[in-house]
Amino acid sequence: MRAIPDPVQKRKELTRRFEDIMVERVTYKIGNDELILETGKIGKQANGCVYAQFGGTAVIATVCASSNVTEGMDFVPVTVDYNEKYYAAGKIPGGFIKREGRPKDKEILVSRLIDRPMRPLFEPAFGREIQIVPTCVSSDGVNPPDILSVIASSAAVTISDIPFHGPVAACRVAYIDNEYVLNPTYEQIEKAQLEIVVAGTAEGFTMVEGGAKEATEDVMLGALAKAQDFISTMCHLQDDLRAKCGKEKLPLAPLDVVLENKDAIIAEATPLMEKACFQAGKQNRGNAINAVKAQVAANHAEQLADDIQKKLFDACIDDIQYNLLRKSILEKGLRIDGRKCDEIRPITCEINVLPRPHGSALFTRGETQSLAVTTLGTALDEQVYDDIEGDRRENFILHYNFPPYSVGEVGRLATGRREIGHGNLARRSLAPMIPSREEFPYTIRVVSEIMESNGSSSQASTCGGCLSLLAAGVPMKKMVAGVAMGLITDGPKYENYKILSDILGEEDHLGDMDFKVAGTKDGITGFQMDIKIAGVSMEIMKEALAQAKEGRLHILGIMEQCINKPQPISPYAPKIETMKIPVDKIGALIGPGGKNVKALSSQYNVTINTDDDGTVTIYGRNGKSADEAKLAIKGMVEDPEPGTIYQGTVKRIMDFGAFVEILPGKEGLCHISKLSRKRVEKVTDVLKEGQQIPVKLLEVDKMGRLNLSYIDAVEEQAKNNN
Repeated sequence: MRAIPDPVQKRKELTRRFEDIMVERVTYKIGNDELILETGKIGKQANGCVYAQFGGTAVIATVCASSNVTEGMDFVPVTVDYNEKYYAAGKIPGGFIKREGRPKDKEILVSRLIDRPMRPLFEPAFGREIQIVPTCVSSDGVNPPDILSVIASSAAVTISDIPFHGPVAACRVAYIDNEYVLNPTYEQIEKAQLEIVVAGTAEGFTMVEGGAKEATEDVMLGALAKAQDFISTMCHLQDDLRAKCGKEKLPLAPLDVVLENKDAIIAEATPLMEKACFQAGKQNRGNAINAVKAQVAANHAEQLADDIQKKLFDACIDDIQYNLLRKSILEKGLRIDGRKCDEIRPITCEINVLPRPHGSALFTRGETQSLAVTTLGTALDEQVYDDIEGDRRENFILHYNFPPYSVGEVGRLATGRREIGHGNLARRSLAPMIPSREEFPYTIRVVSEIMESNGSSSQASTCGGCLSLLAAGVPMKKMVAGVAMGLITDGPKYENYKILSDILGEEDHLGDMDFKVAGTKDGITGFQMDIKIAGVSMEIMKEALAQAKEGRLHILGIMEQCINKPQPISPYAPKIETMKIPVDKIGALIGPGGKNVKALSSQYNVTINTDDDGTVTIYGRNGKSADEAKLAIKGMVEDPEPGTIYQGTVKRIMDFGAFVEILPGKEGLCHISKLSRKRVEKVTDVLKEGQQIPVKLLEVDKMGRLNLSYIDAVEEQAKNNN
């Protein structure tokens, strides 16, 4: 008799066969683990979806394009929204809300890490909004997910139907014990002298960012060279996946029309723009350019009544400005503000520009200005991070604000991705020179308010932040300064090029590279580079780093003339005292339910923090309260010693004397005969309950009782005079 097939089993078998046909994967062995790129199993309705895994860390990256097409678009409306799920690390979000909410700073920084190398490789003529969503769904606490996210995001776009001049990939390089380590673990990153993330195509790198502990320029160049082979391999791996399952690309939507009378417009506008582009001052220059643009547009008003013609006209004027700027630099070595290529704009530095903050500085370089303010706080003010890497605390915080008035515009006051990215760069640059908690037990917050901007406000924040830290009394290991470098190239292999120091906003927009380098006199501490062209040679990079060092040293020299060592801590800052107590005395200090430490905090108006190793930190509103609390704690945890004078409190009055509490929970008897050198008839003639008096411990008898002597006013005065 023939068996009847099980319908459930048959359905499972068909599903398995379907998945076997659709799922494609490529792998690459790295050490003992495989890097896996897989598509076809999940996210099938997206334009592209790739599951990437290395070790126990996994990322799902998707990309979608809108169905609406806008012809003639001159920018790429791409958004990257990297996000981390707490379940990836087996955690539940802390606090009352258990759903992941608005993106954390780390997620925004990784989004920027993915966005910057990919954005230039999309076609503006595609004309559709693009959204890339990489999601970390598994984290092993060993391998960081950011590098995997860059590769997965690029792979998702590469196999999709979205036109893309990729793929791109990324690699983290650490320099540990004089050796380069590719894609280090979290533990290795902590030990690194240098740690950078490099991204690029198979032909060359396009983005670099990271930090270092005074790494040399040669170490930096070595790290870049080390990264390129891995990046090329990852790009080829994505090409292999595209060969297996890549979709046919969607068509572009370029404009079919051209600018009428283009040659005449160029001939008319070029000599006028040549004068306007080289006006002194950003606003004067902008006004002059706008006036030329309006004049030429008025001469062709009938033609420009058409919106498409107007858009093409605007692009033509931008091209004229682009060509004039680059030609002047390449042929004459002259920049739009009249400087030479390696010349730094005029710099002024001031400190203590605000009366009450703990430390403040005003750093001005050309038309870029940062008002940097440092605030000193206690351990209770530390920044607490709760993410999939684990809970951690930071005692150095830097926030960067870029209000619209800094560029003479009207807009919303908001903290966007740019603010977070620039603040992170300035923080990374200063952090290696911040003293440890043990050396300086304050929480330190620096806020950089950009008052005006025309080029590299992040590096102005680094310089201003350093000045304000010293003004606040922070004993920095060394002073730090930063400078932004640019690049203008020409020719098929970029054989003609100029490297620019301290670039303006226009030079950043119209140039080929934006390279920010910060550090001390002895080495690099922070850097970020975006390259708009492929194949920048190591020779160019070496020259750029050397020129950046010259600029950095020049800026440091000017800063040192303003301040070169920490000032005394502001009287408005909290007073912090630290001390060590025996570990077995921690319980006595805290008391049942925190009774003792609460009483001390209330009595002396301080905050007391106790660590498990016996470190006690006292935070007072002023020096007197912190010093008194420290003496009280010292007396509390130490055994009473005969001959020591204590500030005691009269607790009970008896006929034969008074019981005085010299330490929390420790009382002694001050006999009536020890109240004065003169005869005392009644104890109440001298003391009253609650009164605070200085007493001297005469002895601790065999039964552990404390015998005290009251130091009256006459004796105390004589003691002070001696």
